[in-house]
Amino acid sequence: MTSSQFRGRTRRATAHLRVRVAHAVLGALVGAGWLVLPVMTADAPDPVPVAPAGAVASAAAPRPAGASTADLVLPLVAGVAAVALAGYGWVRRTRRARTRTTPGIVPKRPPVAAPADSERQARAALRLADDCVRTSREELSFVRERFGEQRTEPFTHAVRAAETELSAAFALWRRYEEGVPGQAGARRQALAGVIGRCAEAGRRLDAQAEALDRLRGLTADEEAMRAALGVAEERFRELAARTTAAQRTLAALRERYAPSATGSVTGYVEQAKDRLVFAGARLNEARQAADVGETRRAAWQLRAAEGAVAQTGVLVGGVERLADQVREAAGLLPAALTGAEAQVAAVRRTSPAPGGPDARPAPADGAPAAVGGETGETSPPPDEPPARSAYADGVLAAVREELTGGPYDPLDALRRITRAVERLTGGRSGVLDTAALLVARSSVAAAEEFVGVHRGAVGTEARARLAEAAREQGAGDAGRADVVAGEARRLAGRDVRAHGTAGDAAGLAGAVLGGILLAEDPDGGPPPAFGGPRTRSRLHR
Repeated sequence: MTSSQFRGRTRRATAHLRVRVAHAVLGALVGAGWLVLPVMTADAPDPVPVAPAGAVASAAAPRPAGASTADLVLPLVAGVAAVALAGYGWVRRTRRARTRTTPGIVPKRPPVAAPADSERQARAALRLADDCVRTSREELSFVRERFGEQRTEPFTHAVRAAETELSAAFALWRRYEEGVPGQAGARRQALAGVIGRCAEAGRRLDAQAEALDRLRGLTADEEAMRAALGVAEERFRELAARTTAAQRTLAALRERYAPSATGSVTGYVEQAKDRLVFAGARLNEARQAADVGETRRAAWQLRAAEGAVAQTGVLVGGVERLADQVREAAGLLPAALTGAEAQVAAVRRTSPAPGGPDARPAPADGAPAAVGGETGETSPPPDEPPARSAYADGVLAAVREELTGGPYDPLDALRRITRAVERLTGGRSGVLDTAALLVARSSVAAAEEFVGVHRGAVGTEARARLAEAAREQGAGDAGRADVVAGEARRLAGRDVRAHGTAGDAAGLAGAVLGGILLAEDPDGGPPPAFGGPRTRSRLHR
């Protein structure tokens, strides 16, 4: 109902009240007139018109003396009753108008959700919309592999549109978390905007769910089911071989580099094997169901298997990606060191010597600045050129020592170099800019992979930070993207630890943790499918 309709109803209801009040006043005036009339005629010589003289008139008996008192009491009682009834009716209608919930007079201030309730709704909407987009991307990859780009273009467009709405929702949420806007009413509107954007993302996906089901034809055509099973089984076999290779790759990385170099993919090979166990069991059940004509049950099992296969690809791909980026970082590191030393030397030539009277000792890398005095002001990290130069010298010397002294982490070394130089010069260029972009890509990809395969446990905060990191990376701010992606990865890891990661022989716990099953039933619930909140859980056995 629009606001104009509310205003129209309010005006009409007010007009009805005025009419009722006018009726009550008129009734009171009539009663009062009835009361006053006998008094006005009491002293008249002929209070009542006299009939002509005759037999009838002479037969009339004289009026008793008490008749005038009765004439006064009856109008008085009638007037009081009229006023009382009018007042009672007005009060009753006013109370009903204030408390009614049916159309009519509405309160001037309609009830609104409390901020805490709106925040909870916004968090839930963001998480649900993010899950819907991720699930839709996963299933669409199997559909595209079978039908090609052209026939799946409407579904690709729907996913992209949903991603755009979701990105805007996360941006609004991030501003809300930062306290913008500040006014209470505007903050409620911001939360409403978040919820609305998420709803639109889901609507875009819901609108194409039925068409995708028709294209796949899993429940209506046994041949279509067998063809879809063939696609999933082929990818399953490919990933089984890649998982074995990824295990060897990870072992080689651990032998050559520091433990922190492979920390972002710790446990990925084990989880990939867990997903493969689950996928293999579901593919077998889907094949058996299809052979006996139970296409509905076969579709349920196939969709669960596809989700597990897709996440196996993410886990194995994460190990392969990290290996490539570590090797790239190791090859880039000598040039980055040389470029950083050249920039430090250039700054030193235009600044006082580090040992001069104005220089302050630089803190160790990552150490907080000291807090001094009763004012609580920070007394400075290296804010002056000599101190910043000394700090950068320390970082570069530490990295060179790691290169010659033993195992090291190439990506982390590039991260420390680029941050130290940016603190010194306020920017980067050349090889250092390339190094910063590589580090940011690695951080954002690691956070994306972790959230994607643990989304059954990851909350809104981590997802919002990940969305922010992607925005910063797209805007070209590699340093900020790296920092925010690291925050997203830490928050997601906290959520997963709180959830628990105990496995089982059938891989069911991992499937629930990864959002492959919706965990609504003891056996894990139905698998989510392409679609928004209205259609994602439409597959039931």
